[in-house]
Amino acid sequence: MSRYRGPRVKIIRRLGSLPGLTGRASKPKSSYIDRSTSNKKISQYRIRLEEKQKLRFHYGLTERQLLKYVRIARKTKGSTGQVLLQLLEMRLDNTIFCLGMAPTIPSARQLVNHRHIFINNYTVNVPSYNCEPGDIITIKNKEKSQLIITKNINSFQKLEIPNHLNFNSIKLQGFVNQTIRSESIDLKINELLVVEYYSRQV
Repeated sequence: MSRYRGPRVKIIRRLGSLPGLTGRASKPKSSYIDRSTSNKKISQYRIRLEEKQKLRFHYGLTERQLLKYVRIARKTKGSTGQVLLQLLEMRLDNTIFCLGMAPTIPSARQLVNHRHIFINNYTVNVPSYNCEPGDIITIKNKEKSQLIITKNINSFQKLEIPNHLNFNSIKLQGFVNQTIRSESIDLKINELLVVEYYSRQV
């Protein structure tokens, strides 16, 4: 299954707020629709599916990529759900988004693909690159790259940068202090339901 490229508002209207996908707020559904669906019993499968979809659309992953992360998380020591979220949070595209250098994760992915981003003075064009403590994220020393990032920072004010990151707005540098802690992940999702959804596939 390919990465979703359709209308984003349609997704958040169905699944709720997904800041990594879009900063727009979803409009509430009409009362007519609410009344017509209120008596329908929601299956456990649908609940798990929607939690999985939230995770996939927020981080902008394909089905195959998310399944791969679940398999890695299962083999890693610790809670599978928490390890899964940590793996996704430490992706380069998500890290750039959390630093406020891009308004959404798809925008951050585009910056990486177009070679605007350096990690420890080396060009990295792989959005799934796993950021590690000590990594220094900088912008290519070209006017176009600098303008893009500066524009993003000025037009998109990140409310708060996570504790595991630091950002120098003067030098346009991001620092990875540590691996993000599970309790610091500010995403309203039940990761255990995602693990349960994939329980028969891993």
